[in-house]
Amino acid sequence: MTEKMTLALIYGSARQGRFCDTVASWLIRELSTSDVFSLTIIDPLRLRSTRGDKPVEMGEWMERKVAEADAFIVITPEYNHGYPAALKEMIDAVYEPWHAKPVAFVSYGGASGGIRAVEQLRQVFGELHAVTLRDGVALPKAWSKFDAAGNLYKPEELRAPLFLMMDRLTWWARTLKHARKTTPYSEIAA
Repeated sequence: MTEKMTLALIYGSARQGRFCDTVASWLIRELSTSDVFSLTIIDPLRLRSTRGDKPVEMGEWMERKVAEADAFIVITPEYNHGYPAALKEMIDAVYEPWHAKPVAFVSYGGASGGIRAVEQLRQVFGELHAVTLRDGVALPKAWSKFDAAGNLYKPEELRAPLFLMMDRLTWWARTLKHARKTTPYSEIAA
């Protein structure tokens, strides 16, 4: 049996009452039976908390979480045609651990479904030597797609794009993990 890879779900919003939790809960339910990935969460709200009387050190925490992951799914809203500052702060907290790792996107927002935020994030992750996937899941007017309990009204509509994204993310994660073991990216990256 093949060892599971680690898939980090990155929550893009830190707003109070954020809709990100609803989208993330749906995604976690869909991915919970994966025999390929074990899930871990990277949430900006965890960074705003404290442990005892000592604030969580974002750089150290992000360094560890990103280094441990083999692949990422960024769950991002679109705020004013862009992505949230909390997401940018987390991404920029580290550099090398992102190298040669695949990143997929599940976005949500108004009419565009968050795709403008995703297009900006592709540029950011490219600069970090990460590999972004073409295929993702976009939820236009996401708040109208879920009931009060957080269940999709029509789950079958999102399963096809999600499964396609996951098939491709799995391929990239396996391929890049093997490549990083064969030739460490630090040997060729500037």
